[in-house]
Amino acid sequence: MQREHSRMSIWLIFATAFLLFALPADCSEPARNGPTVITNPIGMKLVLIPAGEFLMGTRESPSDLGKTFPQYGKDRYGEDRLELADERPEHKVRISKSFYMGQHEVTVGQFRRFVESGYMPESIADGTGGYGYDPEREVLPDRGEAFAGRDPRYSWLNPGWKQGEDHPVVNVTWNDATALCKWLSEKEGKKYRLPTEAEWEYCCRAGSTTYFTNGNDVEALVKIANLFDADSAKNWPQWPEYALKSADGFAFTSPIGSFAPNAFGLHDMHGNVWEWTADYYDADYYKNSPASDPQGPAEGKVRVRRGGSWHTWPLYVRSAYRNINSASTRYVLQGMRLVREE
Repeated sequence: MQREHSRMSIWLIFATAFLLFALPADCSEPARNGPTVITNPIGMKLVLIPAGEFLMGTRESPSDLGKTFPQYGKDRYGEDRLELADERPEHKVRISKSFYMGQHEVTVGQFRRFVESGYMPESIADGTGGYGYDPEREVLPDRGEAFAGRDPRYSWLNPGWKQGEDHPVVNVTWNDATALCKWLSEKEGKKYRLPTEAEWEYCCRAGSTTYFTNGNDVEALVKIANLFDADSAKNWPQWPEYALKSADGFAFTSPIGSFAPNAFGLHDMHGNVWEWTADYYDADYYKNSPASDPQGPAEGKVRVRRGGSWHTWPLYVRSAYRNINSASTRYVLQGMRLVREE
């Protein structure tokens, strides 16, 4: 009898091992030496993000911000600045379910697959076009932006600079992003969507409580982010004080994965392109938002975007920084990153 039990135990060990190795990629256990990553049919890599809690928003006072960003002046970070006051109060948020987050921003090549399915991006469908970099355009002293548009010359295909299939797609609206989610959901039978604002900040922070996922050192951003730096400043010489002293080799967008990932294994959560979230915007939402899985206001006029871009100053790529645009906005700085529910 004892011998029969031993044989049965050995059989169970081998059967269990076989089943574990036979599991499909989507059911794999979290990797011990790195994040669990799956790849969908259009080549989009997604990282499994665990459930957890974090502190959302900003605790720092204007004087604290002033010490790190002295060149901006109080007109940029003072208490009366709505765009910074809306980061308060800092509050604990619980993300109750794990989910998959795009390891990278959606690329030109991936968006092309979507367009080839028959979708017409909003910048083309409405005939007004998008925005593009035009070095010949008159630069206004107070803005310094050489961006022309809306103009039919510009769209996701042409932002005014050379881009490859592995660059993040730009000139995409919130409506384009949600249409892509719907197409992928129907194609795979899995639920794709834009991240909530809380999920986005949770993923960006990846356990950090500092200004950026890699600390508070502004110049250290060059290791993890493509933003307004010495290379970008060559095209906007009137703003040298806001540029990183270092150069990352990219004056415009950079190919995905060009910089080091954060602790969750996600790339470009700071910089490269702004990323749409699912949420409507409300400046006072943090004061009364749910402690668990906040979904944003039930209604609103504009949507939240996060993360900053290749043209963004460091103050505005902080993990807590919130920005807004209308759902039909298309711009040279605007892209997206998707979530797939587990």
